[in-house]
Amino acid sequence: MGQLYLNKVQKFYGDFEVIKGVQLDVKDGEFIVFVGPSGCGKSTLLRMIAGLDATSGGDIVIDGIRVNDLPPVKRGIAMVFQSYALYPHMSVFENIAFPLRVEKMAEDKIKAKVEHAARILHLEQRLEQKPGMLSGGQRQRVAIGRAIVREPKIFLFDEPLSNLDAALRADMRIELAKLHRQLKATMIYVTHDQVEAMTMADRIVVLNGGHIAQCGAPLELYHKPANLFVAGFIGNPKMNMLPVTCKGTSAEGVLIDYQGQTATLPVDGTRAKAGETLTLGIRPEHLLLDTGDLNVTVVPTVIERLGAQTVAYASLDGKAENFCAMLPGTIGIRPEQPLPLGIKAADCHLFDADGQAFERRVSLTDIDLNLLGTTAA
Repeated sequence: MGQLYLNKVQKFYGDFEVIKGVQLDVKDGEFIVFVGPSGCGKSTLLRMIAGLDATSGGDIVIDGIRVNDLPPVKRGIAMVFQSYALYPHMSVFENIAFPLRVEKMAEDKIKAKVEHAARILHLEQRLEQKPGMLSGGQRQRVAIGRAIVREPKIFLFDEPLSNLDAALRADMRIELAKLHRQLKATMIYVTHDQVEAMTMADRIVVLNGGHIAQCGAPLELYHKPANLFVAGFIGNPKMNMLPVTCKGTSAEGVLIDYQGQTATLPVDGTRAKAGETLTLGIRPEHLLLDTGDLNVTVVPTVIERLGAQTVAYASLDGKAENFCAMLPGTIGIRPEQPLPLGIKAADCHLFDADGQAFERRVSLTDIDLNLLGTTAA
C-alpha cells in the first residue's frame, strides 16, 4: 500500500508561510507530479513528506498512520535526489546495496534484491563499475535502483532529470513511466518542466505561492484550467490573453466584445455581468490561418521553424507583449509582415476579473474523457 493524505499541511520559516494549508489525497499506485514556478513550495512539500523538513501544522498520513514525528527511515518512503548522491568510491552494486547493508540484511537477500533492481533498470552489465564510469542517465538509474531495493510504500523524486541533456531527459521520461507501470508503486515527482508533468502524471498538482492552484489529470488542466495562473502555466507555448468586455449572457454562453467584434463563448456565464472586463484566453495551437468568430492581425517579430510546426512570436495592437501562434511548418511567413489570424469561439477560455475561469462547455472526444478520469464527468 502507498496511500498518502496531506491534511492542511503548513510550513513556516519564522513568520513566513511557505506551505499554506495544502490538502491532498494520493491513492495507492498513483503517479503524482508537483509543478510550479521557482519558490512555489513544491520541493519543500516533498521534503516534508520525506521527513527531511519538519511540519509546522497539519498532518501527513501514510497508509492511515500519522508520520509527522517519524524519522524518514520509518516512513516507508525512498527519495531520489537531483544530484544522484552516489558514493564515488563504491561500485554500482554497493551503491544500490547500501541501504540494505545499513539495515544489516543477509548477504544472499542483498544480492537477490540488487540483481532484481539491476534487471529492471538494465544495469546488469554495470554492477562492478564505479559511478565515474557511467553516463548521467545510468547514474540516475543507479540512484533509482537504490530506492527500489528498499521496497518503499512511496517513491519521492526531486527533479531527478534536470541534470541531463534534452535527449536523455526524453529517454528517462519513458523509462520512469515504464518503471511506474512495472512496479505499480505510488510515485510523487517534483519538476518545473511541464512536459515531464504532462507525459508522466496520472494527476498534476499545480502549486502557486504555497497553495494548490489546481489538481487534476493532465488533459483536464489543459482543456479546463481553473484560473489564469494554471491556464498560463500549462501549455507550451503558453496561452494568449486578450481583454474583452461582457455584453451579456444567454443559454449558449457569454457574449463578449473584442474591439468591436462580438462572439458568444460556450461557457457557463452564471457569474458574468454585462459591462465588466473579462480575459479571453486562446492557445497558440488553436489559432486559424483563416477567418474565425473573432479575428486579429499580428506582426511577427521572431519566427521559430521547428519542422512540423512554425511558431511565430508577434506584437498585437502595437504592444510589445508577445502574442504567440503555432502554425503549420510549411507556412511561408516572415518577420514584420502582418499576419491575419482567426479565433473560434469554441476554442476560447474566459476568466473573470479575479482570474477565475468560467467553466467551458467543451465537447471532448471519448479518448479525452477516458484520460480526464472521473473528475471530468
